[in-house]
Amino acid sequence: MRIGIIGGGLTGLVAANVLADQHEIQLFEKMPFLGGCLGSYSIKDYRIEQYYHHCFSGDANLFALLKDLDLYDSLEWKIGTTGYYSGDKIYPLNTPYQILKYPELSLMDKAKLAWLTLNAKKTDLSSLDGIPAERYIVEHLGRNVYTSFFEPLLKSKFGERREEVSAAWLLSRIAIRSDRGATGEHLGYVKGGFFRLIDHLEKSIEKKRGRIWKKTPVSSVSHKQDTWTVNNTNFDAVISTIPPQEFQKIGGPSIPQIPYQGAACLTIGIKREVSEGIYWLNMKDPAPYGAVVTHTNFIRDGRYGEHIIYLASYFSGTVRPQLDRIMLDDFCSRFSVSKSEIVWCRMAVDPFAGPVYTTGYKSLIPLYEQKGFFMAGMFSLPNYPERSMEGSIRAGKEVAGCVIQRSSK
Repeated sequence: MRIGIIGGGLTGLVAANVLADQHEIQLFEKMPFLGGCLGSYSIKDYRIEQYYHHCFSGDANLFALLKDLDLYDSLEWKIGTTGYYSGDKIYPLNTPYQILKYPELSLMDKAKLAWLTLNAKKTDLSSLDGIPAERYIVEHLGRNVYTSFFEPLLKSKFGERREEVSAAWLLSRIAIRSDRGATGEHLGYVKGGFFRLIDHLEKSIEKKRGRIWKKTPVSSVSHKQDTWTVNNTNFDAVISTIPPQEFQKIGGPSIPQIPYQGAACLTIGIKREVSEGIYWLNMKDPAPYGAVVTHTNFIRDGRYGEHIIYLASYFSGTVRPQLDRIMLDDFCSRFSVSKSEIVWCRMAVDPFAGPVYTTGYKSLIPLYEQKGFFMAGMFSLPNYPERSMEGSIRAGKEVAGCVIQRSSK
């Protein structure tokens, strides 16, 4: 079969790599680089992701892919520390002692929070799809636990849309991040950067004679009888990995809209560390970013020659004008950083960074095959109720399996 794939993110690349063994593959990517949200910057003698990334101990499909690509030995496990910025003060929340000292929660609040964490993996998430996260936490743990602990987390991930997010997402988030030790969470990273995963997938596809077209946006898709046409090229099947509403604009099927949000991430190279050793610092105080993610408090071996910090912000619609300047000015003022200490800055903006897991989201998830087209991506079932590299890899493998199954009929 001749198969066209729209989108060179992780799902599209995985699907292409599976199908290229026995089929003729052409993949179209509008950007000059592959990987989507796994794209990277080249900075001096190293590369760093445009958006912060790590993996989890249960990511079996990711580990299998890394083994297939001879990258598994590069997987390293580190401790990801967390904390909250509240009242112009940083509070680390990793050790039992630090949690007990956190003044925003009472002892009863902390006991309830511990109970929720221990039981998250046992919870039936499908029963929580229609319940707002805020309501669930307030009813089960109280208003103070929500405002002092969970609201900053929801704000850092969903911004202004945090009140729409379901309890299914929140409980899955807690469950997936439950591999913790006495000093923090165990998280994985590919030594050198996740760009190596993307580069190895690209080489694997091309070795199998698949064609990858970068800087090639798809402007039209059509279907007539048993032929699908992408940019005037005919195919026996088409897989789209872009958001369904964007696929519809170029000729894809009309299906219920998936709620998406944009992400703006300012990455900073800086001469010194400013977040007191914490990897993921949620902002409880109002700020133009929801979290300060210090990559070099996760990867601590000095391999970059400087400290790397992400300022993460999410938005709906269009990004705020001059947001990069606003974020940098706030960061420098809040953390007493002189502009002379900033080595470099880069701003990444993606208007479709990921779905918003609103109440009732599960009913919107499309099947892999829609009116003759195949669709998979961050909106697919393996990425519910929390998107991840693992979910995107599963979606790519599963949609490729659907195409193979259809071709054999």
